[in-house]
Amino acid sequence: MKRIDLQNWVCLIAIGLCSVFMVGCAIGPNYKRQTVETPDSFRFGETRSTNSFGDLPWWEVFKDETLLELISTAVANNYDLRVAVARVEQARNVAVATRAPLFPEIGYGGDIGRGRNALFNGPAPVSGVTESSAVVSLSGAWEIDLWGRIRRLSEAARAEYLATDEARRAVTATLVSDVATAYFQLLQFDQELAIQRAATNAYASSLRLFKNRLDNGVASKLETERAAAALANAASIIPRLELSIATTENQLSILLGRNPGPIVRDSVTNQALVTPDIPAGLPSGLLRRRPDVLSREQLLIAANANVGASLADFFPRIGLTTVIGKVSPELSAFTAGSANMWNVGASLTGPVFQGGRLRAQYGASKARFEEAKAAYERSVRAAFQEVSDALITREKLAEARAYNEQAAVALASSVELATQRYVGGRSSYDEVLQAQQELYPTQRAEVQAHIGELIAIVQLYKAVGGGWQSSIGAEP
Repeated sequence: MKRIDLQNWVCLIAIGLCSVFMVGCAIGPNYKRQTVETPDSFRFGETRSTNSFGDLPWWEVFKDETLLELISTAVANNYDLRVAVARVEQARNVAVATRAPLFPEIGYGGDIGRGRNALFNGPAPVSGVTESSAVVSLSGAWEIDLWGRIRRLSEAARAEYLATDEARRAVTATLVSDVATAYFQLLQFDQELAIQRAATNAYASSLRLFKNRLDNGVASKLETERAAAALANAASIIPRLELSIATTENQLSILLGRNPGPIVRDSVTNQALVTPDIPAGLPSGLLRRRPDVLSREQLLIAANANVGASLADFFPRIGLTTVIGKVSPELSAFTAGSANMWNVGASLTGPVFQGGRLRAQYGASKARFEEAKAAYERSVRAAFQEVSDALITREKLAEARAYNEQAAVALASSVELATQRYVGGRSSYDEVLQAQQELYPTQRAEVQAHIGELIAIVQLYKAVGGGWQSSIGAEP
């Protein structure tokens, strides 16, 4: 009779499993990529090329060998990137652990003891007899994912892992951008410092000239004092620039994973500007290349899967259990056939009244999906804005640099002419001072525009999704 019952159980379980595999499906909405309105081309973009500047790896974009070495060091040692890599590994293992309930769980156990009137495997007889007991078992359990709850949770965990991996790529892109920006700023400060020291030397020469003329009764006290003030004002800018250099070096050292210290670098005069025809690519391609946008989309996929998982909580859970082993109240009979133990069972559990908890959880999951959707759409708009801003910044700074170059050449000539006129007694010192006060700030503005144009190229490269191609993560 027992053998017939066991056969019936096996048949029922087999029929149930076949039904699950034939009709079982994950309830809840399947993810569909959000339709986002994209422009035909970027604002301020001159071309509609399908190729993009962001497709190039950073070692083909930056031509300064010193900068390339710094970026390589930062990618290898930066702490923020190491944190991001660790988070990816955490998310990968969480995704694997979340997927594990799709498979049967198998475990083992054992117990051995000796005592009097002890409870071993059933009610303890009050016999006063000292006896032994032993149990060894192998057990298995499996929740049949009839409604797809576990599959939805696994889908969400995998999407969160991919979002974390895309976030790591975004950290890499930001790191490359930050290193290049800080490096170019150092070159700017170096050149500005050289210009300011030249200005200080020029004002010092003028002051010596006026003191000599004052001693000879040719110049006035007013001219000499104004020359001294001009020298002091020019000299006061030097420590500010030296401060900027030191703090930027410290910033760059931390990005490199080092203690604060000096940075070896090239000169701004050796930085060639990239040709004007840099393709930004199509806006639609940006959505497949920007790691921050892709990360937001993966979080949206995870939120969508969690909606299905919370919906599955309304339905019953079906589980299968089995155990086989040996059990005996006497160790001497442990190997006998009468000590065999086995059991096969099934369970069905489901909610009846939860005080509104399940409904609230379901509503919260839908609200989180709407939040993730809005965040994704916002990241897309922000990406378009960053590309447009970088394009127009580069264009306008290039125009400003050209004008600054013309102004610097003209002002340098005017300083020389004004000085000659003053020495020849044909003009006052006002002409010399005015020409000098216009020349050196213009030269610094020229350098700032030049570096600003280089930094705009860096920002454009980051905005179009470049800078992370040095490493690609693996899926679990």
